[in-house]
This record gives sequence, structure tokens and C-alpha cells, in this order.
Amino acid sequence: MSRTDGPTVVLVHGAFADASSYAEVIPRLIARGLDVVAPAVPNRSLIGDAAYVADIVRQIPGPVVLVGHSYGGAVITVAGTEDNVSALVYLAGYALEEGESLGELQGRFPDSDLAGALVYTPFPVEGSDQPGTDVSVQPGKFPAIFAADVDPRLASALAVSQRPLAAQAFTEAAPAAAWKTKPSWGLVASADHTINPDVERYGYRRAGMTTVEVDSSHLVMLAHPERVVRLIEDAVRATSR
Repeated sequence: MSRTDGPTVVLVHGAFADASSYAEVIPRLIARGLDVVAPAVPNRSLIGDAAYVADIVRQIPGPVVLVGHSYGGAVITVAGTEDNVSALVYLAGYALEEGESLGELQGRFPDSDLAGALVYTPFPVEGSDQPGTDVSVQPGKFPAIFAADVDPRLASALAVSQRPLAAQAFTEAAPAAAWKTKPSWGLVASADHTINPDVERYGYRRAGMTTVEVDSSHLVMLAHPERVVRLIEDAVRATSR
């Protein structure tokens, strides 16, 4: 049951991370009286991950503000079509067009530093004799690429506790684009070395989002949590009237 009459904020993490990437944002949202859900996204496939998040959203009574960081932006682009989603918030994220994949959107722009720091690891796929491929970031390069303005001790811990993203997620086309029908907000991390900031700007502009820019690394939720919370609050207020 909801503690409040307002919307529930659902925080969707991205690749190479988990819900703890919202550790500085969650207590601030709760202190402001908001209900928060931060699920563990499987990071196995765009369509499967979006279905997982959509199922969580459907079980929440009342409206939902759906927040996606990085790859989580692609996930909310699809999952956000659920009827009770009232708003979308993208944090250094991918705002895909319907029929577009992550690889296609990224391919429009020069590679970020991430491209040269990826590690590919096979993993067993149940019911198949062909392995899948997990993608992660070289731990030694993770802090500079992912979390340059985060406490170095925390960045080092995040580097060795990554949640990999299956390579399949990069090639699957989004079957829907929720921003076409839902009000959306976008945050560009202008010092991002994981996603080219122009990828973020392009997606947000194409979607007609209300957009802000923050001089931040990719993990803006840990580096600038108050700014992230204010943007989420903007979405809550605008869609709760």
C-alpha cells in the first residue's frame, strides 16, 4: 500500500550498476514524502527487462513517475507505456525511438571512452547450447569513465560489484517509445565519459523533453543527488496537478 496520495517514484538502474546507484537519491525522496521503489533489473535483454519493470509498475496502485538512468532510460522508454505511468525522467539516459536499438542510437555519434574499456564474458543460457555474452567495464578504468566525481573509495567498490549487461540488449529494437505520449524530463551529464553527452541531448531533443544539463560524470545520482531529486520533483509536481 502507498504511504501517500502522490505518485510512486520507480527508479530503474542502468548497465554496470544496480539499485544502490540511487543510494543518495532514495532517502532524499523519502524525506520529501514520496513513495519509492528501486527494483533490481535483470540486465539480460531490453524487451525482457522492460517487461519485468512494466510488471512491477502494474502492481503499484496509483500513478508512477518512472526514472531511468543510462540503459535504464531505454528500459523506461518501453515500460513507460503502462497506463499508470504519469511521467518519465531520464538521467544520462538513452531515449530510443520506436524501432531503434541502443547500438543504432549510439552509432550516430562518436564513441565515448567506454568503448575501449569493455570486457566480454560468456555465460551459460538455460535451454541453449550457445552461451550468451556479458558486457562489463574493466575495473581499473571504471572510476574515471563512470564515476570521476564520486568518492574514490566508493567508485572502487562499484567497479568490482558491477551488474553486467547482456550484449543482446544492445541490438534489440524498442517496440514502443513511451515519451511520445507521456510528459518527459531529461538530464544531460555534460562531463559523461560513458555515454557521449550528444547521444543524450539528441534523444531528449527528439522527444521534446524538458531538459537540464549538469556538469557531472555518468553516475550523476551519486555525484549530484540533490539536482537529480529536484528534477524528479519537477516531474512529480507537473503531473500531480
